[in-house]
Amino acid sequence: MPGATDQTLRPFLWRAERLYPETEIVSRGHDGLTRYTYSEYSSRVKQLASALRATGVTAGDRVATLCWNHHRHFELYFAVTSMGAQLHTINPLLPTDHISHIIDDAGDRVVFVDPSLVETVTEALTATETDTITQFVVMDDSASASALDPIEDYESYLDAHESAFEWPALEETAPAGMCYTSGTTGKPKGVEYTHQMLWSHTMATQSPQGIPIDDDDVVLPVVPMFHVNAWGMPFSATAGGAKQVFPGPAPEPAELGSLIESEGVTIAAGVPTVWLGLKEYMTHTAVDLSTLERVVIGGSAAPESMIDWFDSHGVEVLHAWGMTEMAPIGTVSHAKAGLEDASAAQRRAKRAKQGLAVPGLEFRVIDDNGDEVPWDGEQFGELWVRGPWVTTEYFANESATAETFEDGWLKTGDVVTVDEDGYLEIVDRIKDVIKSGGEWISSVELENAIMGHDGVEEATVVGVGDDKWQERPIAFVVADDSASRDELTAELEASLTEQFPKWWVPDAFEFIDAVPKTATGKFAKRVLREQYDSTDQFDTSPSAKAPPEE
Repeated sequence: MPGATDQTLRPFLWRAERLYPETEIVSRGHDGLTRYTYSEYSSRVKQLASALRATGVTAGDRVATLCWNHHRHFELYFAVTSMGAQLHTINPLLPTDHISHIIDDAGDRVVFVDPSLVETVTEALTATETDTITQFVVMDDSASASALDPIEDYESYLDAHESAFEWPALEETAPAGMCYTSGTTGKPKGVEYTHQMLWSHTMATQSPQGIPIDDDDVVLPVVPMFHVNAWGMPFSATAGGAKQVFPGPAPEPAELGSLIESEGVTIAAGVPTVWLGLKEYMTHTAVDLSTLERVVIGGSAAPESMIDWFDSHGVEVLHAWGMTEMAPIGTVSHAKAGLEDASAAQRRAKRAKQGLAVPGLEFRVIDDNGDEVPWDGEQFGELWVRGPWVTTEYFANESATAETFEDGWLKTGDVVTVDEDGYLEIVDRIKDVIKSGGEWISSVELENAIMGHDGVEEATVVGVGDDKWQERPIAFVVADDSASRDELTAELEASLTEQFPKWWVPDAFEFIDAVPKTATGKFAKRVLREQYDSTDQFDTSPSAKAPPEE
C-alpha cells in the first residue's frame, strides 16, 4: 500500500509551490517570452491533471509528448507523473519509422504535440496499427485542421477544467516516466522509470557531488526535454526551488546568449555542439556571461579547449556522463578535496574526464576476459554500472535485456579507463573503438586533440576498413573558413604526432561542411562509416604510421 513516506515526485512540486510561490518560470516561444510563477504553474498542473482524468487517463496509462523545451511541456512533467500515469517523452528528431515503432510499442493513450511536429506525428501514425490513442493535444492556443483526430489545442483543453485536483497516493514502484534509446544499433528500446528511480536520481544530482541546484539559481536546460527528461534538470530545479528558463524550439546561439544575459542564467546544460555554436557566435558578437557560473556538458566529451574557453569567461565546466538506461546521470567531474595542491594543468586534466560516480552508484570495468581492470588510468574495459535509478530491463524486449544486463549490472557499451583517484574517462563506445593491427586506438582522444586546434570547429575520427591493418583512423574535420586546408593538415599531423604514438595519427584528414549528428546532437559516426568503408577512398599517408607488425 502507498504511504506518506513513499519516494515519489509530487513532494518536489509541493515544495516549490509552497516555499517559492513567486519564483519565475520563463519560456521562449515564437511570440516572445511567457512568464509565470510556481504558484500559477501548480494551478495549471492541476488543471492539466483534471483534463487528463476527464479524457480517461488512469494510473499506468502512458501519455506521450513530441515537444520542445517550453513551459507547457514542463507542466506535463508533474501533472502526468503525480496523477499516477506515465510520461513518455518521444524524440521528434528520430527517423519516422523509429517514431512509428515507439508509439506502437508503448501503446500511448494521449499524445501532446507541438504545432511544428503535427506533420511528423501524422506521417508516423500512417505506418502503425496502434488503436490505443484516444486524444491528440496540440501545444498552442488554437488547433489548425489536421488528420489527427480527435485533436484539441492545449489552452482549450485546460480551460475546460478547474484547478482543484486531489492527488492520489502513489506507490514508489509505480511507473512515472518512459524514454526510448536513440536506436543507433537497431530499433529504439524502451526504458521505464519508476517514481523511486526518478526521486533517487533527483536527490543524487542535488548532492554536492552531483549537479546541485539551489533556490538562487537560474537554470537553462538546452538539452532537450525529450532526451531523458533534460538530464533530470526540470525535476531537480523544481526540488531546489530555482527559477527555470526554457529556450523553446531550436534556439540559435544568439537566442541562448540573449536568455543568459536577460534572465541572469547561472546554470546551463547541453551537448558540446551547443557550446561550440555559442563560442563561434561570440567571436563576432559580445555576450555578457557574468551571471553564468556553471555549464554542464554531456552527451560526448568536451575538448579541453572548450573548458579553457569557459574558464576565460569565469564559467566552471562540469563534465558529466550518463545513459538513457540510467535516468541518466552517472558521473560528474568535480575536483576531489585531495587535489587542492595539484597544478592547474593536473586539475584541468581531471575536469576533462567524465568524473566521479555520483553517490548511490557502483561501477566496475571489465576486460575481454571478464576480469576487472585495475584503476591505473591506462588499462581499459567495458563499464558496468548498477544503482537505484539504473534500469535492469528494457520494456517488452527480452532479447535486448538478456544482451545488456547481467546479475543486476547494466553493461553500458562504453570503453573506459579509471585513474588512481577514481576518475572515469570514456575512451570510446565499443562500436567506435578503432582496432588497427591488433592494437586499440581511441577515437575520442584524437577528436578532442583535433578540436583543440584554433582552426577547427568540429571533428570526428572514424575507423575505416584497411586491407593490411583491419582498420585505420580517418579524421573528418570542419575547418574555420579562414584556415588553409593544406596548412591545417600539416599542423594537425605534427600536433598529433607529438601527443600520440605515430600509428594513432589518422591516415587522412577529410574536410567536410558539417559532422553528421544523431537526433540527440551526438556525432553520427555510423553515417560516415557507411559512406566511407575503405582507406582506398582517401589519399592516405605512408604506412609508417601503422602499428608495428607482430
